[in-house]
Amino acid sequence: MKKIAFFSLSLILLFPLNNIPGSNLFITDKNGTNLLNSEAEIVNMNAVKQSKKKLGVITENKTTAFRLFAPSAEKVTLVLFNKAEDSDGKEYEMTKDANGVWETIQSGTFWGVFYNFKVKHAKQEPVLCLDPYAKAVASYCDYFGLRKGIIVKDDYNWGKDKWIKRDWRDAIVYEMHIKDMTAHPTSGVKNLGTYKGLTEKGKKGGISYIKNLGINTVELLPSQEFQNIEIPFKKELRGRLNTWNPYEQNYWGYMTAAFFAPESYFTTGKIEKGTWAGTDAKAVTEFKDMVKAFHSEGLAVVMDVVYNHISEYEFGNLKEIDKEYYFRLDSAGNYRQESYCGNDLKTESPMARRMIVESILYWMKEYHIDGFRFDLGKLIDWETVEEVIKEAKKINPDVIIVCEPWGGGYDPAGFSVRGWGAWNDQIRNGIKGENPTNGLGWIFGKWYGNNNIDRVKSYVNGTLDKDKFGLFVKKEHSVNYLESHDGYTFGDFIRLGLGDKNQSGIIKDIDENAILSPLQLKLNKLGAMFLLTSQGISMIAEGQEFARSKVLPQNIAVPDTEKGRIDHNTYNKDNEVNYINYKHADLNKDLLDYYKGLIELRAKYPAFRRADYKDIVFKEYKENEFALGYTVKYKNEEFFVIFNANPGLNLNAELPSGKWNLLVNADKAGVQPLLEKQSGKIIIPSSTGMVFIKIK
Repeated sequence: MKKIAFFSLSLILLFPLNNIPGSNLFITDKNGTNLLNSEAEIVNMNAVKQSKKKLGVITENKTTAFRLFAPSAEKVTLVLFNKAEDSDGKEYEMTKDANGVWETIQSGTFWGVFYNFKVKHAKQEPVLCLDPYAKAVASYCDYFGLRKGIIVKDDYNWGKDKWIKRDWRDAIVYEMHIKDMTAHPTSGVKNLGTYKGLTEKGKKGGISYIKNLGINTVELLPSQEFQNIEIPFKKELRGRLNTWNPYEQNYWGYMTAAFFAPESYFTTGKIEKGTWAGTDAKAVTEFKDMVKAFHSEGLAVVMDVVYNHISEYEFGNLKEIDKEYYFRLDSAGNYRQESYCGNDLKTESPMARRMIVESILYWMKEYHIDGFRFDLGKLIDWETVEEVIKEAKKINPDVIIVCEPWGGGYDPAGFSVRGWGAWNDQIRNGIKGENPTNGLGWIFGKWYGNNNIDRVKSYVNGTLDKDKFGLFVKKEHSVNYLESHDGYTFGDFIRLGLGDKNQSGIIKDIDENAILSPLQLKLNKLGAMFLLTSQGISMIAEGQEFARSKVLPQNIAVPDTEKGRIDHNTYNKDNEVNYINYKHADLNKDLLDYYKGLIELRAKYPAFRRADYKDIVFKEYKENEFALGYTVKYKNEEFFVIFNANPGLNLNAELPSGKWNLLVNADKAGVQPLLEKQSGKIIIPSSTGMVFIKIK
C-alpha cells in the first residue's frame, strides 16, 4: 500500500478477523459495503459488451490493424503522427462492431510511428486518448500531459534466457526501486539511476551489490509507464488544491498510465517539465536488458503492478475512453476511491479483466518476468484473481503471484485458497510493531495489540491455518517482512522506538545518524534473525540490511516540512532521502555482514524453508515471556533456534541433548561453525538469539 499524504489511510488492525473466502464478484469496503454500483450491476455483468478480438496494434501479413474497445463512444478515429511533438496527424476513420470494438486496417507497417485514438462521446468534445494496449509510450512531461503510443517490434534477442523457475519456499526477495539502487554517487556506476546503471557489474552499487547479498529474487517497485508529475503545489485544479506534495512529483510510481509499456523515466533518470520523454522507445530494450542481466546472475524478477486504479493526473486514458465501463462509480457518477488514489478500476468488467490478464501474460512472454506483486489486491474481484493465476501458470508453473491482501477489505485467506501469496502484515506488526510511538512489538519486549507467544510460534511456522491464528493454506503464501517501501524503515523504526531519535527532531549530521548504537544493532539483528529463519517467503527492503535511515537533507530546495527529519512517507521525493547511500552500508558493515550470513544460512539449509509443521517443536520459558526456542528438522538435519526478546533479562536455557555447532549468535551469522557445544546450559543475552545445527 503506498502512502498518499492527502488522505488519512485507515490503519489495518494487527489481528483482524478473516473474511470467509468467497467466489462471488462482490467487492466490499472495510464496513462490508458493496463497492459495485448495485447488485443489478453484478447480475447484468455478463450482458456487458465484450470481445475476443486482439486489441491495440496488430501487424500481420504486411497489414496493420488498430483496435480500441470503447462501447459507448459515438465516434473514434485513428491519428498517426510522425513525431511525438506534432499537434496534427493523419486521421483514419474507424468502424464499430456489434461488441463495441472500433477498428481500422491499413496496408503496410508503421514501425516507429506515434499514434492516438481520438474518442468522441455524446455531448462532449473529442479527446486524444492513449491506446490502453500501447507497447511503448511517449509522454509530455506535465500533469494531465498527453501521451502517445509508439508502434514497436517485439523482436528482442533473448538468446537462451528463460524464466527463473523456483519453488516459492526458496524465494528470498529484495524489494527495490530501480533508480534508488544507483542514483547516489557512492554507487560508482556510470549511468546513475537508470536501467543501464543497475546492470553495470563490478560496481559498489547495482546488480553486483544485490548479487553479493545472496538474495535470489528482486521485486521492482512500479515500472510500468506511470504518471511522474502531480498538480501544482498550492494551486487549485479541477476542484483539487495540492496541499500535500511540494515536489509535484510521483516518484514511487503507484499511478499507472500504461499497463503494457515500461517506464521511460528509468532510461535517463531525469524529468524535465514541458518536454517529451520516451520518444526513442529505449525503455523497451533497456528493460529487457535489465531482466536478462538479473537472470544471468540467477536472480528472478518480480514486478510490483497496480491494477486497482489508474493514474489520477491523466487526461486521455480509460476515463475518456469509457468511464462507466472501466470504473467503479457512486450513485452520482463520481469515481470510487477505496484505493485512496483517485479512481478505482472496475476489474469485474469483462474487458477490464481481459486487459489485466493479457497485460500480465505480455510481461511474462515479452519481458520474461518471473512474478508479480499486486498493489491493494483486495480491490481486484475474485474472478480476475483466479483468472490471473490460472493463465499465468500455463506459461510458467512457478510464476510468483503475491499481493497486498487489503484495499477495501482484508482477506489473506481468500487469496491463499486461490493459490496467491500475500504480504504478512501480522508478522510485520507483531514482531516489529505497528508504530514506533505507542505500538512497539516483540523485538522491543512488548506485546502490541493482542499479540502473544502463541502468535509468534504461528509466524515461525508460516502463519498457517493449522492453528487458530493462521492465515494461509501453504507456508509459501506468507510473504514475511519487517520493512517495505511504506512507512519508516526498520532501522528508523528502531531508532524512534528506542527513543534515540524523535519524529520532530532535526538531524544535522546524516552520516552520524546512520551509525547504529549497540542496542539498535542488537534489535536489527534480532529482527533479521527471526525473519530469515521463519517459514514462508522472506522479503527485505532495499537498505534494510544496513539499517538504512531516511533523513531528508536540510538543503533540499523545496518547502518540505520534513527537512532534517526522519521521513516515513517518501513516495514523492526524487532525492537523497530515497537513494541508497553505500557509504552508510560501509558504516554499518557489521549488520550488513549479519544479513549476508543469515541469507546464506537460509539458502543452504532447507529446514528454514521446507520443514513440515509437525517437525517444528517449540519450547517456552515461563520465567521469560518474550523468549522462545524450537527445534526444526528436515530430512537428516536438525537445528535448535532460540530467541530472547526481553530487553532487560538474560535467558538461561538448556541446549537439547547431543552435540551442536553454533552458527548464529549476537555477533555473527553464517554457515561456518562459531563453536562446538555439548548439550547443557546456555545463556542467551537480552535482545539476541542463537542458531545451532546438530552434529551428526
